Amino acid sequence: MIDRDSRVVPVHPALEAQRVELADRVARNAPGDGVHPSVIGALSLIRASAPSQPLPSVYHPSLCVVVQGRKHALLGDEVYVYDPLHYLVVSMTLPVTGQIIDASPELPYLCLRIEIDAAQVNELQAQIGSPASGDAGRQRALFLARTDAPLLDAVLRLVRLLDTPEEAAVLAPLALREIHYRVLTGELGQRLRALCAIDGPSQRVARAIELLKQRYAEPLRIDELAAAAHMSPSSLHARFKAATAMSPLQFQKQLRLQEARRMMLVDGLEAAAAGHRVGYESPSQFSREYRRLFGAPPRREIEAMRMEGG
Repeated sequence: MIDRDSRVVPVHPALEAQRVELADRVARNAPGDGVHPSVIGALSLIRASAPSQPLPSVYHPSLCVVVQGRKHALLGDEVYVYDPLHYLVVSMTLPVTGQIIDASPELPYLCLRIEIDAAQVNELQAQIGSPASGDAGRQRALFLARTDAPLLDAVLRLVRLLDTPEEAAVLAPLALREIHYRVLTGELGQRLRALCAIDGPSQRVARAIELLKQRYAEPLRIDELAAAAHMSPSSLHARFKAATAMSPLQFQKQLRLQEARRMMLVDGLEAAAAGHRVGYESPSQFSREYRRLFGAPPRREIEAMRMEGG
C-alpha cells in the first residue's frame, strides 16, 4: 500500500489564524453532522463529530480543503491523507473510499468542498500562458498539494460571503475564480492544467468515464469506450488505469455497486432487485462483490447504515 501522507511542518501564524477563523465559520454554517449545501452553489460544507468507518463513494471533480481534523482517501492501494496543511484535488469522477480519522464532538472534522470548473481552469490557463508540463495523462486524477496563505485567504473570503447572501451572488464568482487561480499557480498546478486540458489524454479518459456513468448497467465494451475517447483500446486501458488506479471494468463494477447501494438505502429496493437493475444477472455474484467492497452482505450492511442514521 502506498501512503501519500502529509509531512509534519511548522505552521505559519498567519496560516493558523486563517484556519481558526475558517473553522469557526464552517462550524457555524454546518451546525450538524453531514454534508451541507450552501447559498454558493459550488460550495458545500462537511462536518463529522467522530471518526468514521471506511466508506466507498463517488468523488466528483472538486477541491477539498480541511480546516479541522483529518481524512483518508483510498484510491486503489494508495492512501491520501488530507488535513489543514494539505488540500485534495479530484480532477475527474472517481470511486474513492473515504475515512475520517480525526474528529470529536469538541473538535469536529470540518471540510469545504468546492466544485472544480474545467472551463474556468482552461480560461485561466490561456490567460496565465504557462504550458502544462509532464505527461499528465499518466498521472492520478487525484492528488494532494500544500495549503498556503494566499489560497486559504481566497477560501476565507468565499466563506465570509455566506453571511451576506446578497453580496455572494456578485462576489462569489470572483472568489471562486481566484481559488482556481491559486491552485493553478500552486506547487502542483501544472497537473491540474494538464488534467483539464481540452482534448488532452485526461479529458479523453473523462469522456470514457462519462459514458460509463451513463451506461453502467450495460455490458462493458472497451472498443466502444475507446471510440468515445478517440483512443485505441490499449491506449485507453493504460491511460484509464494511470488516472484512476483501476481498469474500466473495475471502475464500472464500483459504479454499479454504489448505485445498487443507493437504491436499497434510499429507494427501499431488495438486494436482488437492486443487483438486477444495475446489471447483475446472478444474485450470488452481486452479494459476493457487494460484500467485497462494503465489508458485509447487502441486507446486513444496509440495516447497519439505517441504524447508524437513527
